[in-house]
Amino acid sequence: MFKVKSSSVSVVCLSFLTLSLSSNLAHAETTTSSVSVDPYKAIQLAPLSPQAQNVTSVSQLSDVKPTDWAFTALQSLVERYGCIAGYPDSTYRGKQATSRYEFAAGLNACLDKINEIISAGLADKVSKEDLATLQKLQEEFAAELATLRGRVDALDAKTAKLEAQQFSTTTKLTGEVIFSATAGSGGPTNARSNVTLGNRTRLVLNTSFTGKDLLRTRLEAGNNFGSTSDTSSLAALLGTNTVRIGPGSGNSSSANTFNLTLLDYKFPIFDNKVTLYVAPVSFPDEFFAVLSPVASNGQGSISRFGRFDPLMRIAGTSSLFAFDWKVSDQFKIQAGYGSSNPASASPGGQGGLFGGSTIALVQLLFKPAENLDASVTYTNTYHQSNSLGTGLVSTESISAAGVTSLRANSIAGNLAWKVTPKITFHTWGTVIFADSVNNSASTTFTTWITGLTFNDLFSEGSMGSVLFGQPINRSSASGLATLGTVNSTPYHLELFYRYRLSKNISITPGVFWVFNPEGVSSNSTATVGVIRTTFSF
Repeated sequence: MFKVKSSSVSVVCLSFLTLSLSSNLAHAETTTSSVSVDPYKAIQLAPLSPQAQNVTSVSQLSDVKPTDWAFTALQSLVERYGCIAGYPDSTYRGKQATSRYEFAAGLNACLDKINEIISAGLADKVSKEDLATLQKLQEEFAAELATLRGRVDALDAKTAKLEAQQFSTTTKLTGEVIFSATAGSGGPTNARSNVTLGNRTRLVLNTSFTGKDLLRTRLEAGNNFGSTSDTSSLAALLGTNTVRIGPGSGNSSSANTFNLTLLDYKFPIFDNKVTLYVAPVSFPDEFFAVLSPVASNGQGSISRFGRFDPLMRIAGTSSLFAFDWKVSDQFKIQAGYGSSNPASASPGGQGGLFGGSTIALVQLLFKPAENLDASVTYTNTYHQSNSLGTGLVSTESISAAGVTSLRANSIAGNLAWKVTPKITFHTWGTVIFADSVNNSASTTFTTWITGLTFNDLFSEGSMGSVLFGQPINRSSASGLATLGTVNSTPYHLELFYRYRLSKNISITPGVFWVFNPEGVSSNSTATVGVIRTTFSF
């Protein structure tokens, strides 16, 4: 009988339904003589939001004019019975259609108002004609009123059940599951792999106590995504970490065993201009801004190298203290200090404040234009071994006798330029100056990548990307250090397409090649093919 244009309305806001009272119905029929009017169909409502404002005078409703056919009725309901509400913008929007259920709800609201008037001993203010019309309408809509009460009672019961059975009032659970089929060939061992089935599951508890802070607890399990240290991985079979695929969880000794891989807490101070970050278990890329659009290991690049600047994982950081200061809309400063594998409970020594390998990091972020983001990053790191610890190549070490630990100063630049709404150009480059703590040996490492990413390619939510760059390479050595077997520049070429099957499921086929793996020309080109399926919830 009625068309519904609003699924949720306030009971009081619907009280204009009672325009059917006594002479007002007759007025509606006479002033709309050009059409055949059903008294109920002639009543047009403005279903309002829960933020509707009560009004005391019809003049407060800006879209109601004295020439409107319903003006007199509306004026009566506002000024005599006070059961009319308007939108927050002081409009009534009386031309919107309503349903019989909404009509019943509004009718019930005005009945309640009139009962209040009678109970207060002011019955003389309610005309007998109005009461008779109301009673007739109440009988007409008795079924709808009963249904409405039943729906409200059922909703109350469901709400009570949800409140009693809810997991937490402060915590939400999110998760990601990755299935991956991978095969490769070439590399230093010139081997060929069978198809390897890998998996990784992440469950994250996101807790907020104030609505502005966030405590994250992440549990993770997986297999076959490890480095050369995992004998069952593709990297170990081909003899190089340059073929590691995106997800970074799992190894042969603890395959498919859940571990705590992230525990951090951040909260704002100084009117939300500064965010503090404390993380007993974390990595810099969990807090510091990463500009690459392919950084996600479940939705982005299929390779570990293609995801983001290796500076974010240098020194194998597992704890972090940091802050983010939003100086302006165009400029931010991020800085932090982290450590891994604490060697001693006492501070000091080569391991820094907590012992173990450490990182001190400062990042400046610029936004010179709406479609352009850039950053400059500096890190100072201490490494307990003669390797940088990024896990990206096996040759990221100083080849010299007696080198047991390193100091490294690194500088990186990142850029992301949205050329069009659907095409993004992105690049980063890093120079790492590593020095032996034990002697004068030193080595310079370089790495960079450039990519084009196409959003909504072929379908909404899908994405394709082309990446080309240079994995970490020892470019020079001095003192007692040598380049060792490194005699050529390695390169990385990657193509992948992420197809969004649904809001929660995506499938990503892709392939990448590593030329001169580990910087050794005699190593054959490594080829890796991947089909990754990601479920998010």
